[in-house]
Amino acid sequence: MSKKSVDLGNGGIGKLLVNLAIPSIIAQIVNLLYNIVDRIFIGRMPNGELAMAGVGVAMPVILLVSAFSALIGMGGAPLTAIKMGEQDNDGAEKIMSNSFSMLNIVGVILTIVFFIFKEPILWAFGGSEATIGYALDYLSIYIIGTIFVQISMGMNPFINTQGFAKIGMFTVAIGAVINIILDPIFIFGLNMGVKGAALATITAQAVSAVFVLNFLFGKKTILKIRKKYLKIDKKIIFSIVSLGVAPFIMQATESLVLISLNNQLSKYGGDLAIGAMTIMSSIMQMITMPLMGLTQGAQPIISYNFGAKNIDRVKKTFKLLLISCLTYSTVMVVLLMIFPEFFVGIFNDKPELVEITSWSIKIYFSGMFIFGAQIACQQTFLALGQAKISLLLALLRKVILLVPLIFILPMFMKNGLQAVLIAEPVADIVACLTTIISFSIFYKKVLSNMDEIKSNVSISNN
Repeated sequence: MSKKSVDLGNGGIGKLLVNLAIPSIIAQIVNLLYNIVDRIFIGRMPNGELAMAGVGVAMPVILLVSAFSALIGMGGAPLTAIKMGEQDNDGAEKIMSNSFSMLNIVGVILTIVFFIFKEPILWAFGGSEATIGYALDYLSIYIIGTIFVQISMGMNPFINTQGFAKIGMFTVAIGAVINIILDPIFIFGLNMGVKGAALATITAQAVSAVFVLNFLFGKKTILKIRKKYLKIDKKIIFSIVSLGVAPFIMQATESLVLISLNNQLSKYGGDLAIGAMTIMSSIMQMITMPLMGLTQGAQPIISYNFGAKNIDRVKKTFKLLLISCLTYSTVMVVLLMIFPEFFVGIFNDKPELVEITSWSIKIYFSGMFIFGAQIACQQTFLALGQAKISLLLALLRKVILLVPLIFILPMFMKNGLQAVLIAEPVADIVACLTTIISFSIFYKKVLSNMDEIKSNVSISNN
C-alpha cells in the first residue's frame, strides 16, 4: 500500500471515514461551486431573472452529461475497489482502463448529438421566447467541453477508490478555483454574459481533466491506466454499466424531473417560477452533493472490506454513514425552513423572485429531512455490488413517484403551482420509507451470504 494512500482494511472506521469522506465532501462542495458560482453571477446580470430561467432550461442537458460520467465512473470505481480487496490489481486496472475508453467514446457521441439537436431540445425542455436565447448561448459553449466533463468527473472516483482522497479533492478544487476566477472576467469583464459563464466552466473542467489523467498515468498511483487494457472488453463494460446504471438513473432522472417541473411551472407560474426552480435546484445540490461526498468516502471502505470478506468493518462503516447522512439532511432542512430568504439571496435579490422562491422552498423541501437515510442505504447497495436493488430504489423516487405526481396533483388542487411543488415531499417520504424497509431486509441477506462464504473458506483452509 502506498504511503500516501489509506489502508482500507485496517484502523479505526471513524478515523478512516473522516480521512476519506472529508476530502470527498470538500471535492463535492467545490464541484458544486461550478454551477452555483455561475448562477450567482448570472443572477446579477441585467435581466438576471430571465437569464437564470434560461440556464434552468439548459440544466437538464447538463445533468444528462454528468449522468453519463456517473454511469461509467461510479459503476467502475466500486468494482475496482472490490478487485483491490481481492488482491487482483491487474483486474482492477482492466476495469479502470476500460472505463477511460468508454468515457471518451460517450463524450464524443454526446457532443455530436447535443450540438445537432440543442435548439429543439431546449424548446421541449421549457424554453420560451424570453429565455431560449440565454439557454442556447449557455449550452452552445458548454457542449464543446463535454469530453472534459466526462474525464474529470468520470475518472475522479478511481482516484478516491484507491484511497487517494486528498488528490481526488485537489483535482476538483483546482478546476473550481479557476471557474470562480474566470466567471466575473468572462461574464462582466469581457461582456460575454451567459456564454462567459459556460466558457469559464468548460475551461475549468479541462484543467481538472488534465490533473486527473496526469495522476492516473503517473508514478504515484497504485493503479494505472494501461494501453494494453484500453481495448473495450464487453464483459467488463457490461459489469460497469450494470452497476453504474443506478447512479446514472439517479442523475438522469434529475434531468427528467427538471424537464417535467419546467413544463408544469411554465404553465402555472411562468418564467419567474422556472427561475425559482433554478435556485431551488441549486439548493438541492447543496444538500445532495455533500451527502454524495460522504457516501464516496464510505464506498471504498465498504467495497474493499466486502471483497476481503471482513463483515464487521462493513457493518460499522454503514452504521456511521447512516448516522452522518441523516444528521446532515435533517439540519439542512431545519435551516431552510427557518432562513429561506438567506439561501435565495445567495443567487438573486429581485423582490419578486425572492418572494416566490422563499415560500416555494418551505413546500418543496419539507420531506427532505429523511433523505440522508435513503442515500446512505442506496449507495451502500452500490458499494456491495447490488446493482439491481439500487436501480429499483433510484427509479422509485423520481420516475415511479415524482414525475407522475407533478402532472397528477394539479388536477386535484386549485393552486396548480403549489400542487407541482407538493409532489416533491410526497415522493421523498414514500421513497425514503420504502428504501429503509427494503434495506433492512436485503442488507441482512447480503451480509449473511458474505458470512457464510467466509465460514466455508475458513473450513476449507483447515
